[in-house]
Amino acid sequence: MIRLHATQKLLAKLPLGPGGRLKSKRGLGHASDGAANDAAESPLSGWHANLLLLQRRQCVLMLHDTTRFPVFLPVLKKDDFAELDYWFVDGFMNTLLKMGADEAVMERAQGMLGPLVCDSATDRSVLGTLNQMGQDLGHRLAYGDSQVTDLSPYKTSIWLAQMPRTLKGVKAAHWPIDAMFELLGGKTPARTLNFP
Repeated sequence: MIRLHATQKLLAKLPLGPGGRLKSKRGLGHASDGAANDAAESPLSGWHANLLLLQRRQCVLMLHDTTRFPVFLPVLKKDDFAELDYWFVDGFMNTLLKMGADEAVMERAQGMLGPLVCDSATDRSVLGTLNQMGQDLGHRLAYGDSQVTDLSPYKTSIWLAQMPRTLKGVKAAHWPIDAMFELLGGKTPARTLNFP
């Protein structure tokens, strides 16, 4: 299972069942789908998520707690919140693919995925980075003459992952893309900081 710490704003939109599981109509075929709370947390577990309103559109920005790797899910409708499991897996795997991850990294990532289990316990340090990424994105849309409906979710996630971040108690710059590929046991691809 993958633990998702949602902000109160996002939690209000999520149709949650017992134990924090999403009430999804589509099964993802995870081995632990039936007993998500009994399954052990994977190394990919521990994400924070926030609901962003960008140009009056609902978007979700997710951030891995340890690596600060982002997954951007733009222009979500009411029904899409029940399928957040699906959209997360799609966004995460396709972002890795667009970054140039090799087959071994993709297989390791796929093996670490599981169903999302949501709660409201948040970490202020991670929320600070999440809010900063949201502001970076909002600023780029406002001053880059771009529309949120035209953004590629995968390229936007890559753009956010390629910017250095600061971590509480760490003086050196933290690169989310490097940290995620280190977690997945792969070689970090080359950086290209072009906005999608």
